Formats: sequence, structure tokens, C-alpha cells
Amino acid sequence: MQTFLYFCGLNCVIRRNMYKETDKMSVLMNSADEALQIISRFGLPLGIGEKTVGEVCRDSNIDTATFLSVINHETNKDVDIPTLMVYLNNAHTYFLDYLLPRIRQELITAVSAVKTGSNIPLLIIRLYDEYVEEVRNHIAHENANEFSEHASDDQHLAAKMRELKNLIIKYYPSDEQNGLLYYALQDICAIEKELALHCAIEDDILLPAMIKEHGAKTKEPVPESSELSEREKDVLTQVVNGLSNKEIADKLNISLHTVISHRKNIARKLNIHSTAGLTIYAIVNKLVEI
Repeated sequence: MQTFLYFCGLNCVIRRNMYKETDKMSVLMNSADEALQIISRFGLPLGIGEKTVGEVCRDSNIDTATFLSVINHETNKDVDIPTLMVYLNNAHTYFLDYLLPRIRQELITAVSAVKTGSNIPLLIIRLYDEYVEEVRNHIAHENANEFSEHASDDQHLAAKMRELKNLIIKYYPSDEQNGLLYYALQDICAIEKELALHCAIEDDILLPAMIKEHGAKTKEPVPESSELSEREKDVLTQVVNGLSNKEIADKLNISLHTVISHRKNIARKLNIHSTAGLTIYAIVNKLVEI
């Protein structure tokens, strides 16, 4: 039997057997948490008894070949795009209406216990809200079938969640009680893995299908990060102070184009793309005082 490697973030799940149409759906549902997540997002029912994968899919008007392509992470088969969109829409609903709001409430509860007057906990909330807004915008583009510009952004969104996690781990005030924050951090780790799984399905299965049908193109990868230059630190300081690009250009006597270029380099080098995240970095590294 074929060995199947499924990458999800830094974790690798090795499945010795590829799932088949004739396998029992109940066996598949019990095989792994990742499988159960995928099955639920196809809208397949419970109470399936001894029915096979093919029988359950046909009863629910789900294209069996597409379901198996997703569950096995096979990238070389033709898939039914409407069936994939059922999966995507249900996944989007889960993230937007359940998991993301729950994490925000956990963060709010943790921040409400802050006693030192530090700005960093509130900036973490701000960063999280900016992230959720990016997710909403991304999903809106996907719902409009604008995959040529936005499908590869899935990996960026997963990276943003890792950014949030790392900011909490590295820069949350050490003199604050953090028991409540650990609960939120556990959910952030969970959603990071779920987003990696979701991104892999979109990038490796949906996007090639959309390229085949509509000629979509992916984005070029970005270079690796490095240290900020002194001029980039100057620009970062002004960004954190709330200046616009034009105001920064005037203050530092450089061109608007140069400011924009510096800002892109700052985001790339730090792997921090939001103003809230940059503010946290600047405070912790004593580039600004608030």
C-alpha cells in the first residue's frame, strides 16, 4: 500500500494506507482529528452506521472523487470545484463564527486581569483584531472567486497567527499573571495547525484546479529575514508614532518611494506586518516609549 505524508505546520502525520471509496466511513472518522475536521466541513452526516465512504458521499450529493482527493491530499486528480467550495464555505464559517471569536474572548479575559498598566496586552488584542479583519477580507475575495490574487495569501494568514503566538511568548509582560493567557495560547496553537491544514488543501488542491479552469497565478516567495538597518529603525519609529508615509518622507528627508520600500523590508525582515505588531516590537526593543 502507498505511504502518504501529510504536512501540517511542523507536524508530519504518516498514513500507511490511502482511503478508498469502499472503506467504512466510521473507520475514516476515527482515524485522526484532521480527518474528522475535513469530513465535517463537507457537511457529511453522523449516524452513518456501516456505510462506505462512497455511499455516504452519494447520499449527501458530495462528489466522492473530490472528497477522497482532499482527505488523501492527492494533488494529481481532477476535482469538482463546486464540491470543494462546499468544503471551503463550511471551513470559513467555522473559523469566522466559532473559533476566532472564542480566541478573542479568551484574550479579552486574560487582558482584563492586567495590573501593571503595560500597553502590550492591549496591542496584542489590536493585532488579533487586525488579523481577523484580514481573514474576513481574504474570505470575501475567495467567495468572489478571486483566487488569482488571494489564494496564496492563505500561507500569509497562517504566518500571521504564528506571528501573534510568538509575540505573546516573547514579549508579554513577564510580571503579569499569565495563567488565563495560556488557555488562549493553546487555542492559538490549535488554530495555527488547523489553518496550516486548511491552507495546504487550498494551495495544493483548490488552487491547481482554479489555475486549470481560470488560469490563476500564484505569488513569488519573499526573501529570508535579517536585521533592521538604522534607517529602517528610523522609519519604524515614525510608523509607530502614527505618521503617514508622506509625513515620514518629509521628516526624514527621503522620497515617498524610499519610505514604502523601507516599510516592505521591515515587514519582511521582522515577519511582522501589522502596526500593532510593529509597535510591540518597537516597545520591547526600546525603539520607542509609550
